Amino acid sequence: METGALSGIRVVDAVSGPLAAISKHLQRLGARVDRIVPDASRYAASRFEDIAANFGKTVHQVSLHSAAAQTLLGEADVIIIDAKAIDLAPLLSRRPKLVAMEVSDFGKEGPLSSWLGSDPILHALSGELSRSGIRGRPPLLPPNGIGYQCAATQALYAILASLYAAERTGIGDAIEFTALDGAVQALDPGFGVGGSATGGRPAKLLPRDRPPRGVMYPIFRCKDGLVRVCLLAPRQWRGMLQWMGNPARLQDAAFNDLMTRFKSTELSEALAAFFADQSQAELEAEAQRHGVPLASVATLSGAIQAQHFVERGSVRRMTGDDGRSITLPTGAADVRLAAADRPGAPARPGERAGRPDSDLGAFAGLRVLDLGVIVVGAETGRLFADQGADVIKIESRDFPDGNRASYLPYDFSPGFALGHRNKRSLGLDLRSEPGKKLFLDLVAKADIVLSNFKPGTMESLGLDDATLRAANPDVIAIESSAFGSSGSWRARMGYGPLVRAATGLTDRWSYSGENDQFADSVTIYPDHAAARVGAAAAIALLIHRERHGGGGTASISQSEVMFDHFAADIARLNSDDAEDDGLDAPWGVFEAAGDDEWCVVTVHCDAEWRALAPILGLAGDRALDTRAGRRAGAERINRALGAWMADRGPSAAAQELQDAGVPAAPMLRVGDLPDFSYFTAREFFRIEQHAHLPDDLIVEARHVAKSRLPAPGRAPAPLAGEQSVEVVSEWTDLGAEEIEKLVADGVIQPTPPAVYEKIRRFLEEARSAPPKAAATVSA
Repeated sequence: METGALSGIRVVDAVSGPLAAISKHLQRLGARVDRIVPDASRYAASRFEDIAANFGKTVHQVSLHSAAAQTLLGEADVIIIDAKAIDLAPLLSRRPKLVAMEVSDFGKEGPLSSWLGSDPILHALSGELSRSGIRGRPPLLPPNGIGYQCAATQALYAILASLYAAERTGIGDAIEFTALDGAVQALDPGFGVGGSATGGRPAKLLPRDRPPRGVMYPIFRCKDGLVRVCLLAPRQWRGMLQWMGNPARLQDAAFNDLMTRFKSTELSEALAAFFADQSQAELEAEAQRHGVPLASVATLSGAIQAQHFVERGSVRRMTGDDGRSITLPTGAADVRLAAADRPGAPARPGERAGRPDSDLGAFAGLRVLDLGVIVVGAETGRLFADQGADVIKIESRDFPDGNRASYLPYDFSPGFALGHRNKRSLGLDLRSEPGKKLFLDLVAKADIVLSNFKPGTMESLGLDDATLRAANPDVIAIESSAFGSSGSWRARMGYGPLVRAATGLTDRWSYSGENDQFADSVTIYPDHAAARVGAAAAIALLIHRERHGGGGTASISQSEVMFDHFAADIARLNSDDAEDDGLDAPWGVFEAAGDDEWCVVTVHCDAEWRALAPILGLAGDRALDTRAGRRAGAERINRALGAWMADRGPSAAAQELQDAGVPAAPMLRVGDLPDFSYFTAREFFRIEQHAHLPDDLIVEARHVAKSRLPAPGRAPAPLAGEQSVEVVSEWTDLGAEEIEKLVADGVIQPTPPAVYEKIRRFLEEARSAPPKAAATVSA
């Protein structure tokens, strides 16, 4: 019997390669997935990659043109298929509610439509590779697989948004999705909301070289390994001082400043000495006791054996259709349905929302209370706001969102503007009884409540799930946290760099053979992917509510999002019969002609090697005809490719190789993306202005380039509390006098008039000042 939020939804998956992971997420949310195995693919996935992407699906070894396949396609609610595999027009004309997605690396038409892709190529063309590595060293490819895996979460969001719109309007969608579009939006978008590594500035202002070796989130040796520490907030620094015994040499008030701590050699040396003779376990325990964010740097195999993840069942042994057992992640979203308060009847919020005009967005008419902070919080709410929902960001004057921290002299940043567009802001003191009562009045009118605090925070505010459900039985509550809502680490502080360290990602993102040269210091991962997993869980619950009534909850573990991305490696680690399926040579980044210019080249299969060998003068070498032979001869192949590349620019080299049938791409910097031919042809970016910022913003113009989902609205991100009175007036029955009293008592917190004056003076001076050279950001 099918269970889950998407029970009753039929999905047909006919995707070759890593984007088969899209339907895996749908299957976990309760959909039935029938997989029609495509013809042999150039990706030549290993058994582990195939199982990781397709475990749990019902597999049909039939041709797409067979009667059996046509029956499956004719019964599907969702079809995900390789671009150009079949003509979907007849199905779409017969099934008006059908949601069909065609996937490819670079699109069915356009400048790169004939190009071959790979995970490293997604990193090169998305701008991620240019930010990965250590200053003065070659750019470092991130661990293989995460480009496609992040792209899959963007596709998941688009499918579910269109499916929800189809449930409400009766109109389906024909979506053309590309892996590069998805990676640019969901991996670590250069034109998206960033974390503390950017200081509120856009990533396009990063210097051309890689960031310096981890000064922001430093890693230190200890007695039995390595630990990473994040001393960001003043209270965390005070906790560290106390833990160290308040040494006199570190009492200088200058250390209260974040950037002073980042740059201090004296502090770095003191911390190194303090950690050196203690074990990882001792340091983790004492860090928790003193309120210091710290995590051990684990290997992937060590991470999945950690007590916390064992308690949660984050990975488990499963038995496949072939009878063989395999160890796989269990997924990052714990989704639970709530019983409908009126069995068999539509949910009240759905009745209120009505049947919207799809031109207003998939979520037009829905109301969302957004308590989210930093990157995951910003993105989850934005995905609803961009598609027409009325998203209210709940803020407190005493606990400002870290994304508001800025180089500007007021609490607003380009990053915040990118992450909170199309939202409104309500300043509200949730610690007060009147504030809590007002919030529950809002919950009674809401469809969704979003949060990403440390587990237990909502309970401490008196806003646990039972209280929310008492206010509105049909509400959907989504929480996201670093390590999940259960287990011995549930209360740990979970900054992204610590999550990456604890889950084995940091260990894998390092230069080969150099276990102290880690390169994820300015990476924002898996935040954007985790936000899409959270949004997908919410949409799945909306679909269930639309069909059956009742709300539900979902808890998202960001660490388990990472495990999901490394599912094939986890399966391989725990298998007794792991085949030798290493990567071909060449596979990597090669220096091209020019100033710090690089080109990615990858070979998946014999056909691609046969295309490359003549270019390198190696066509007659029989020893290189097999994958094993190429791996054995990797040094010679890479040397020949490096010599060929040395007198060619990266774009010219990539085009010549692609023309021959070899996957290759130039390494783009974030600032290159808006003018790159692929993105201009797809009209991927657009320019927006914000009244509170001195410079224009570059944002993605659509969630999917070709879809019925409309372009996101252009409402600017708000100042803290900017629409407070407006929102309370619209959402509640409170009169003007009652609202004025709550403002006077500090319960409702509008933007102070002085803030507007400060912004006006700053912008007036900035616009009258002589032009300056573009600033850069150092990590």
